[in-house]
Amino acid sequence: MRFYLFILFFCGSLVAQTNYPKDYFSPPLEIPMQLSGNFGELRPNHFHAGFDLKTSQMQGLKVHAVADGYVSRIKISTFGNGKTIYITHANGYTSVYGHLQRATDEIENLIKKTHYAEKSFEIEIFLKPGELTVKKGQIIALSGNTGSSEGPHLHFEFRDNKTENIINPMFFGFDKFMKDTKKPVISSVYVYPLDINTTVNQSKRPLLLNLVLQKDGTYLADKVVANGKIGFGINTFDYDDVSFNKNGVFKVQTFYNGTPNFGYEFNTYSFDEMRYVNALIDYSRYKKTQQRIQKLFMLNPYKLSIITDDKTNGVLDIKPNLSSVYRIEVSDFYGNKSTVSVPIKFTVLPLIIAKEPVLSKYFIKANNDANFEKDNMSVFFPAGTFYDDFYMNFDVKNDTLFLHDDTVPAHSNFTISIEDNKYSEKQREKLFIADIDGTKTSYIPTFRKGNVFTAKAKTLGKFALVLDETPPKITIAKPIEGKWLTGQNNIQFTISDGLSGIKSYNGYLNGNWILFEYDNKTKTITHNFSDGVVAEGANDLKIIVTDNVGNSTIFETHFFRSQKK
Repeated sequence: MRFYLFILFFCGSLVAQTNYPKDYFSPPLEIPMQLSGNFGELRPNHFHAGFDLKTSQMQGLKVHAVADGYVSRIKISTFGNGKTIYITHANGYTSVYGHLQRATDEIENLIKKTHYAEKSFEIEIFLKPGELTVKKGQIIALSGNTGSSEGPHLHFEFRDNKTENIINPMFFGFDKFMKDTKKPVISSVYVYPLDINTTVNQSKRPLLLNLVLQKDGTYLADKVVANGKIGFGINTFDYDDVSFNKNGVFKVQTFYNGTPNFGYEFNTYSFDEMRYVNALIDYSRYKKTQQRIQKLFMLNPYKLSIITDDKTNGVLDIKPNLSSVYRIEVSDFYGNKSTVSVPIKFTVLPLIIAKEPVLSKYFIKANNDANFEKDNMSVFFPAGTFYDDFYMNFDVKNDTLFLHDDTVPAHSNFTISIEDNKYSEKQREKLFIADIDGTKTSYIPTFRKGNVFTAKAKTLGKFALVLDETPPKITIAKPIEGKWLTGQNNIQFTISDGLSGIKSYNGYLNGNWILFEYDNKTKTITHNFSDGVVAEGANDLKIIVTDNVGNSTIFETHFFRSQKK
């Protein structure tokens, strides 16, 4: 049986590494490849889908097509990957380039034409083979900082054309463009008692284990003295030789008395699986401490394809007359490995640290529907909303719905309903259900039927109906009224809304729609005169900004500009 399990785990890993072309693709940048983020890295609510490549903290670096192909998709978004180009290749894969400053040549012309045809900054273009072909090494764009990027870099990834699954770029030979001789770091190991009768080292709460470095370079953890079901978790990361920042690890594998027990490898997965990062980590600890402990067990199994395990789902049942050894191996793509051994012994000792008290009477079973109502508010949780069973705090006070807090992750949407008996019919047109975090109010798309408001949320917390009768703001740093702007390349405004948030904005020059590019980080909209819409001499400008409940603000001005050189 042990031999069979070893072959199963080994072959699953081997197959994932042997079926991809190693020399087909070239690097997308001219500078040496350095990572600021790698494939599978743990991010808020998702696993990272590719490489984040450093661009020397600059924008405007040339981005090259990594192989022959055709531009199959272009997406311009204010969030996410910002300006993104997709190139489909003949060998069955698509390369993706995100956070771009702008595209080049024919691609940029198509983007600009589509902006004006659809009268929208946010666009998505799908193209057929042969419509817009590119050659390997062709400059397709300039690197940037658009979308949700936290600094200039290029987001780069590979997708399977048939399944649309994302694939670790390392499998395509990109490992040869970097160097990594360093072992992954296992900074901490936790042991978890997993049922009400289990104690671990006289505790019913998770405990941090001390690690001692051995002469052979491995680590030995404190002995675990337990009775009943337990599991383990680790905090781990990796360094390479050139990037000097923490990256995610490639593979984690555990062994119980020498037999493979639980593991995962960041090779390929679907976008539908991304949110399972919240099931893999100790989410409650992360929200409280910002420390991502990767759990090496599943209490309630979830469908994350990168996981391989035996029938125990990584849960160890510690029984009398049995001493055991649990081993954790963490590897990077280059085969550098760190190992921790944990001796385990069955013993029943007096309890010192009791389980955290349960303060709620509402028990959620993750695999069942649940519905709660109080006063004029209700919430419905479909089966599968949560990963594990838990006691939930639920209450309604002072027109506010209290749904536990964001220490328990939700995998899918749940429905909140609030009946209003307070506002007039006219005011109801300006109401929305808000997620309230301290003084911050966040809009949730809200639907109304009569006096009943409903919204779908994906994060537990506080919710209430909020009235928004305040229109958005439009400001400009330096007035342009009646001025000549011949020396300027663009005009820029700041737009903001304090409650429901901005739904749309539109600019018009001499009655014609013009493109304003929106930067969500600075809340600015910018029109470039190079679009060729501005008239010689006098120009009338109008900007209309509308929030999510229909309040609008109109800004009007006029200026002069000469295009003559």
